[in-house]
Amino acid sequence: MALSGTPGPIGVFDSGYGGLTILHGMRQLLPQYDYMYLGDNARTPYGTRSFDVVYMFTRQAVMKLFDMGCQLVILGCNTASAKALRSIQQNDLPRIDPNRRVLGIIRPTAEIIGQLTRKRHVGILATEGTIKSESYNLEISKLYPDIKVSGVACPFWVPLVEYNEADSPGADYFVKKRIDQLINLDPDIDAIILGCTHYPLLMPKIKKYVPEGVRIVPQGEYVANSLADYLTRHPEMERRCSKGGTCRYLTTENTERFKESAQMFLHESVDVENVVLG
Repeated sequence: MALSGTPGPIGVFDSGYGGLTILHGMRQLLPQYDYMYLGDNARTPYGTRSFDVVYMFTRQAVMKLFDMGCQLVILGCNTASAKALRSIQQNDLPRIDPNRRVLGIIRPTAEIIGQLTRKRHVGILATEGTIKSESYNLEISKLYPDIKVSGVACPFWVPLVEYNEADSPGADYFVKKRIDQLINLDPDIDAIILGCTHYPLLMPKIKKYVPEGVRIVPQGEYVANSLADYLTRHPEMERRCSKGGTCRYLTTENTERFKESAQMFLHESVDVENVVLG
């Protein structure tokens, strides 16, 4: 493993491509840092997998990023944040290296939501794993006990994005169905968190079916703001993040496939390296 004190890139991990929306937000706000993105594309999706499997896969990815020099890793994946983050923070980091950090993306979104809802009724659209974990409900209730949270799982939304069908007429049916289901659960919802990093690519469809006056909350910009705040409050960690403005992309899948999909998320071509986990 790379030495603990040596400055290295900020690691961003996701089970697939969705974390690229989180990475994009960070690079827009904090372009001076080096980043390393790891997609476990060979084993995606994580949304339907058990807690134990998600924890095992996520831990392997974090260890890989540590081995490659990252001192700070962001789990740019809601399912990994929901099912693995706490175990890694509490059980693994003290043993592996108490000076390194792993952060998730659910808490930053929960922190901001109090400012984005007037009626104190919030909806979550996410994968089955994230909804079942109730992570958003727990985080939001800790910070804002007065906010009512309702969630709906959207099992077909990730495949729509990954198979480049986000703009297709068929996508309308699946997007409308889940939004209607959420609004029927609680007609007073005035803010909806997109609790999966793939969902911003469905934004034109989502806007079409979300009732007027309801705020849609994608995560990229809020997670980036939260990271900037974290680095300001933790100068010892900020010094351990190298600053060369570079970004490396790693995948457990076929690199050509990753390149094609990354183009869809980032609107730029990238160089990709293949890695093996586990």
